[in-house]
Amino acid sequence: MKLIAEGLEVARGGRTVLAGVGFAVASGAALAVVGPNGAGKSTLLRTLCGLIKPVSGDVRIEGDAEDDVPPRERMHLLGHLDAVKPGLSVIRNLRFARDALGGEGDLEAALARVGLGALADLPGAVLSAGQKRRLALARLLAAPRPVWLLDEPTAALDAAGQALLAALVAEHRAKGGMVVAATHLDLAFPDGATLDLGARS
Repeated sequence: MKLIAEGLEVARGGRTVLAGVGFAVASGAALAVVGPNGAGKSTLLRTLCGLIKPVSGDVRIEGDAEDDVPPRERMHLLGHLDAVKPGLSVIRNLRFARDALGGEGDLEAALARVGLGALADLPGAVLSAGQKRRLALARLLAAPRPVWLLDEPTAALDAAGQALLAALVAEHRAKGGMVVAATHLDLAFPDGATLDLGARS
């Protein structure tokens, strides 16, 4: 399976943000998207998953056994906002996200994997910023999809959380998953490629 973007041009507010962007990410591979603020990193991820319609260009997944499934349904976007509902418990937050995405993952196992197993019944309102980020990471496990689009995934994570993220990414890639991550930091993806949007402006 391969995620392919070709000739993407994207405009926001009447201004061209991305032009001529293209790349391919094969099964098991990772791409770090770097560049200064305003270079279009978040815009690119949102375009890949269909939240923004490009002016021109194409996004597709090749080699998928389910060719009739739209590319966006094979992708999981972890955005800037953790989207934790404060009135719901941690596990109900995760259940809501899993059901909305059509996943079938084990909720308890996902929470345990990200270190939130003991907090399952607490309301989302009491979580720290780092814990909310870990809950967002749990969604990747509760509703598995082959393509992970990660927007500043290390935000609010301490050293242990960043190590957890690296382990989750490595496990996903080992299963043939693909990762595209927008970042200001060196995520040090082993054998990963880099797309520098700042160099294109």
